[in-house]
Amino acid sequence: MGIVAGLDSSSGFTRVVVCDADTGAVLRQGYAAHPVEPKATEVDPQAWLLSLGEAASGGLLEGVQAIGVAAQQHGMVALDRQGNPVRPALVGNDKRAQVAAADLVDALGGRHAWAEAVGSVPQSSQLVAKLRWLARTEPEAAQRTTLVLQPHDWLVWQLLGRPARRTTDRGGASGTGYWSARTGAYRPDLVELALGHQAALPEVLGPADAAGTTPEGLLISAGTGETMAAAFGLGVAVGDAVVSLGASGSVMAVHHEAAADPSGMITSFADATGMHLPVVHTLNAVRALRGTAELLGTAELTELSELALKSTPGSSGLVFLPYLEGERTPQLPHTAGTLTGLRRESMKPEHLARAAFEGMLCSLADAMDVLRGRGVEVRRVFLLGGAAELPAVQALAPAIFGAQVVVPQPADYTAIGAARQAAWALGVSQGSLSPHTPPAWQGAAAQVFEPGEDAAVGTAVRQQYTATREQIHPGAFGHGHGS
Repeated sequence: MGIVAGLDSSSGFTRVVVCDADTGAVLRQGYAAHPVEPKATEVDPQAWLLSLGEAASGGLLEGVQAIGVAAQQHGMVALDRQGNPVRPALVGNDKRAQVAAADLVDALGGRHAWAEAVGSVPQSSQLVAKLRWLARTEPEAAQRTTLVLQPHDWLVWQLLGRPARRTTDRGGASGTGYWSARTGAYRPDLVELALGHQAALPEVLGPADAAGTTPEGLLISAGTGETMAAAFGLGVAVGDAVVSLGASGSVMAVHHEAAADPSGMITSFADATGMHLPVVHTLNAVRALRGTAELLGTAELTELSELALKSTPGSSGLVFLPYLEGERTPQLPHTAGTLTGLRRESMKPEHLARAAFEGMLCSLADAMDVLRGRGVEVRRVFLLGGAAELPAVQALAPAIFGAQVVVPQPADYTAIGAARQAAWALGVSQGSLSPHTPPAWQGAAAQVFEPGEDAAVGTAVRQQYTATREQIHPGAFGHGHGS
């Protein structure tokens, strides 16, 4: 079928991969940093185009027939009537809209009303909260805003020469806070609630649709958000969950319908294939390991991992609730972490090290149970992030999660997912692929770990953790969770 490209325009860089459209084999790749400050909360969107030009230089795209664009989620480009930004774009991790998000929750009548309306409760990162922040703090810029795009929408529009038609995809739209994955429709009333007036929104394309063709004849697929592209690049399917181990954590699963949660613990994203990606976030993951390593004076997490493996399951009775920054799942924003079970024999570095790993994984298993409680099936867990390589994580995770654990080899799955989407749109346009079936690319190369005989041990560790959590934060998850 030819060759296709996928690009990942993240908050700090652009990465481009060129792949064989039939097999997904990566043929060549390019990279360029964005010309922005490392922790900038706003940026001139032209910076994304500049780094894209640099990443794709040197004939990288020669012979490419289609391109897919994945970009940082939750970035906001507010445009005026002429299609020019009214101010620099707000990036995804900008926290300034926290008060605005809380305002919006109240304005619609609480968390339940939002979960019902769009499958998520406003967070500071979402566009709906950013629009409210804009209306409150920069009313003049808000007044001039007539069109709202996300980074991937804006990049696709630019690549196509700024046509009259502006597009997005289900995945991108589902992160805005004003599009419902369940109904597949925008809620313009929520845009008005946030911004104070209506604004034009991009048309939501189907997974295999093309956004258009460049003057040079290059097909541009619908594009999507980074999370959705990474899931598509990994090749996850129903029964799979993806656990991301960053400073904070997240558990995302593939599901056949939108799984909203009245308490707002689940964010109901759509994916890049026509399915759904319910996500549950925790505020504390590797953060708990780093804190423990500092406390024990072990410089590297690899040392903490070695130490932990000298202890035994259950950490000699030590239980660590890793809620160091408060917690979002369960909703305990003002709490602190807890260490219990201190006895003379448990006060050893290896037991504390293991308790940190068990606490982090049990907390993520709690998040997974929120999804399971809504009927989401989890048979296999993909572990992402640097900490997924730690022997202690690989040894403990299968038993604690009660599932097969897959640790994919590091690769740029976001850009690969964007390229796979491009191959799909190309195949549909040529009549060689069905709009309902994506190209069957090779899955990620990975190590696989089974719970095996440790399954019962994992259950006991979880029970010890759950009993401690229930004692210290009774009813934090409501009735019957994590049993």
